[in-house]
Amino acid sequence: MNDLKDKTVLITGASTGIGAGCARALGALGAKVAVHYNRSKSAADEVVADILERGGAAFALQGDLRHSAQCERVVSEAAARWGRVDVLINNAGTMLQRLSITELTDESFDDIIDLNVRSMMMCTKHAVGHMKHGGSIINVTSVAAHTGGGPGALMYAGTKGFISVATKGLARELVSRNIRVNAVAPGVIQTPLHAKFSTPQQLETLRQGIPMARLGTVDECTGAFVYLASEQLSGYVTGQVLEVNGGQYMP
Repeated sequence: MNDLKDKTVLITGASTGIGAGCARALGALGAKVAVHYNRSKSAADEVVADILERGGAAFALQGDLRHSAQCERVVSEAAARWGRVDVLINNAGTMLQRLSITELTDESFDDIIDLNVRSMMMCTKHAVGHMKHGGSIINVTSVAAHTGGGPGALMYAGTKGFISVATKGLARELVSRNIRVNAVAPGVIQTPLHAKFSTPQQLETLRQGIPMARLGTVDECTGAFVYLASEQLSGYVTGQVLEVNGGQYMP
């Protein structure tokens, strides 16, 4: 029942956190995984080594996805390795820094738009041409798209809100190509992002607002991506945002 074996998967931002977890999970199921990174080469190499050690197929590729030309190159390199792209996981993105509206600059505005929005749209644009027989595109949004984010995170939340809405528009546009487009919206997951941008006190406050009364783990997120990547499991699912947040947000 495993239809992911030998599927070709490109995961952006796959050196750490949720992206790395997805790479390992899909690699363990026999998918061929292109592990994208920007700066964290050693971490990406470690993910690739883990997949290869388990008998899987993977390689790492670098690119600064804030730039459209880099998005095109990364997608092209992934497709050239195995002849196509079956699954694209647009995971690259982060908060960059916490800024209030009065602290926002043109440079910081452009940086987060380029990283969180441009990378998703341009990688999707270029991947479509390599999905000749259909495929699955999985975007990564956030519970912050519903809540507006915490202090200084409004730009992060806004870009994730764009991704949630764009997922639905892309699903309608690409359905005629047999390409499904969905998104996963993680809640407060124990990843380097929260370790970098949230204090222990902030995380404790967030934990108290989660009905399951704990933070999530990367492994608890990866199943959502496996589900959406699999045609057998989710072949009739498109245009959806799958919430993985311990009950923090209930539509």
